[in-house]
Amino acid sequence: MAHLKYLTGYPVAVKDQVHTLISNNKLAEYLLKKYPVIHDIRSNKALYAYVINIKNHYIRKSDPLSKIVYDDKLDVLHQALGLHSFVARVQGSMLKAKNEIRIGSVFKQVPIEFLRMIVVHELAHIKEKQHNKAFYKLCVHMEPDYHQLEFDVRLYLTYLEISGALY
Repeated sequence: MAHLKYLTGYPVAVKDQVHTLISNNKLAEYLLKKYPVIHDIRSNKALYAYVINIKNHYIRKSDPLSKIVYDDKLDVLHQALGLHSFVARVQGSMLKAKNEIRIGSVFKQVPIEFLRMIVVHELAHIKEKQHNKAFYKLCVHMEPDYHQLEFDVRLYLTYLEISGALY
């Protein structure tokens, strides 16, 4: 039986269902049936516009973002799918702060729902730094199906790992 490292916190019954899908070679079919279309947001410019649109709709009054890019260096194997960084620098007598969002390149060719989930997650970190109740409440505010999408992204990553596409 395969170790489901992306699903470690889930109940045994859920993991058993995933094991059944894997052993019957139905995991890819399940994901394709549920999410048949891959998005076309491939460039950093398109990603920037997409993220800013979501940010302006839900958290307009939050700090501005200085950089939004796909990042080849984010390591999916170590569960870094996206990264929000806050950099503060002193320039003369002024403090300059920058917020950046980096999205793992694995999200360049996924269903739009998966990209939206990771974007919402990283945007929520602008307001809430920790993964606490307020953080997840904000995620659900921006994407009502957040928890299901997070689970399905974990299934997708499990499929990629089993198929060897992650390496």
